[in-house]
Amino acid sequence: MPRSLRAGALLAAMVCAAFSATAAEVAVSIKPVHSLIAGVMEGAGAPVLIVDGAATPHDFALKPSGARMLGRAKLIFWVGPALESFLARPLAALAKDARVVTLARAPGMSLLDPDKGGDLHLWLDPGNARVITEAAVRELSRLDPGNAALYRRNGEQVISRIDALERQLKGRLAPLAGVPYVVYHDAFGYLERAFGLKAAGYASPSHERRPGARGMAGVRRILGGAGVRCLFGDPRADPRLMAAMVTGLEAGTGTLDPLGAAMEAGPELYFRLMRANAAALVRCLGGGAGG
Repeated sequence: MPRSLRAGALLAAMVCAAFSATAAEVAVSIKPVHSLIAGVMEGAGAPVLIVDGAATPHDFALKPSGARMLGRAKLIFWVGPALESFLARPLAALAKDARVVTLARAPGMSLLDPDKGGDLHLWLDPGNARVITEAAVRELSRLDPGNAALYRRNGEQVISRIDALERQLKGRLAPLAGVPYVVYHDAFGYLERAFGLKAAGYASPSHERRPGARGMAGVRRILGGAGVRCLFGDPRADPRLMAAMVTGLEAGTGTLDPLGAAMEAGPELYFRLMRANAAALVRCLGGGAGG
């Protein structure tokens, strides 16, 4: 092989290795956050997703491969111990050389109730999605300064897309302001705050707690009230309990997903997730066609 070709091949291999190493060094806990960070990293690799497939952070068990990945990572993004409790000990034990970014504490993050914890599905507010994107640009540029300009350009593009998404969804959801509904789990406060929606109640305050008889009875009382149109479950809601709570009532049922459980991970997931939730709200509360 001529010397020039060998040099070119060596350079290409070095570039690919650099991209691959950067990707392997970045780990992200859950799909919606991973989506935003993957968008910032496009062109320099892809971050590793910890909670993959249809799993949720509420009942996830870290596998040996996940533990090895945490040991190799140099930069790890998670929301925080109140959401991904399964990660707290592994991060302390395995990620001693990594920079761990707790997004619930990121500069500019707007929490519903910072003193009490509670609902931390904070990415469902586009304003917080912008904060996550900014944190990704900042931290990735620190880890990989050679690609800082790329991360900055990508971050600007992701934020521009979030801005456009927010405008679109505000237009779609504005007619639903004040229309009462009930949720299976209290996990959509950030979505409600961002778009002027308000749940009239919930069956259980968290994914860790199955709705009890008292909670179900309370939900049925709310659903029987004037104008309450829908009970929204999440992808893991027990369909039998959902059916029992609306039996004999005029309210319908729908599904809201805070995590994108059935969606393919990657840069598009966040945008698909938000549009799918808006479509579900319109279908059940507004009677219109989703899309």
